[in-house]
Amino acid sequence: MTVEYRRFGKTGREVSAIGFGAWAIGASWGAVDDSQSLRALHAAADAGVTLIDTADVYGDGHSERVIAQFLSERHGERFFVATKMGRSVPQEVGNYTPEAFRGWVDRSRDNLKMDRLDLVQLHCPPTGLYYQPETFEALDALVADGSIANYGVSVERVEEGLKAIEYPGIATVQIIFNMMRQRPADHFLAEAKRRDVGVLARLPMASGMLTGKMTRETKFEATDHRSFNRHGESFDVGETFAGVDYDTGLAFVEELRSIVPGGATMAQMALRWILMFDGVTAAIPGAKTPEQAAANAAAADLAPLAPETMDRVRAMYEKTIKPLVHQRW
Repeated sequence: MTVEYRRFGKTGREVSAIGFGAWAIGASWGAVDDSQSLRALHAAADAGVTLIDTADVYGDGHSERVIAQFLSERHGERFFVATKMGRSVPQEVGNYTPEAFRGWVDRSRDNLKMDRLDLVQLHCPPTGLYYQPETFEALDALVADGSIANYGVSVERVEEGLKAIEYPGIATVQIIFNMMRQRPADHFLAEAKRRDVGVLARLPMASGMLTGKMTRETKFEATDHRSFNRHGESFDVGETFAGVDYDTGLAFVEELRSIVPGGATMAQMALRWILMFDGVTAAIPGAKTPEQAAANAAAADLAPLAPETMDRVRAMYEKTIKPLVHQRW
């Protein structure tokens, strides 16, 4: 397998174009098995994955602590660990203070057993926060004192990403980008690249919809957000099936089946589609098993998708998905 590496914006680091999204090994995707999670992380690393994305709220720090165990087992190897902070409090601008940032960062440093965090991202903060320069000055102070090497944001909406990258200290933006959420390709990706901002494509398989494995009969555990957040009951509905209703997503996937390249799974095609956009640094699919982690990494080795395939995916999106999600996020 030939792993592709890309420059991660202003961090200056090279990272694998397929990362490891660690939400599922923390919480909200059903039961977790730490020994299996560790095997999945090792399988990803063995395949050349160097980028791991987590957050302090994934299992209330559990995901970070599992990653710390993994890092101790790969002593001497260099990985890029991105974490996130700010979602453990009510989403109000007043809760994002320098004191809160210090507490959250120190807790993640402890969980991850890292003196300096590679990257801390504000975790989908309220839109008003992007209009508070002092927020980013407080993050600059954490870089200056050596607590973090870089900072970025994870956003819900394209407009938030565009506002964030006006701040010179923003090194990275994490945004939902997949075949069912294509709006970032219209303008955002080019602008981020122009400003040397790294871009992580989160939820690259639309909560598993783009694996092609779901049916109308698929059942999800009560602790799985695909069961409890179908209509945005717990957090932004755009984070569950990309904000597309389940039946519409299934119909979109059925139409996709005819254009999956030979020798690839639909999930791998979904990841390869994202990597066709050079404004993207990496896609960060989740994995709970070694098999999933290895299959995700292999997507970077697929041949580029044919122009007619890219055109077909865009046309399908324009016809059935765009009216539902395009302007909302």
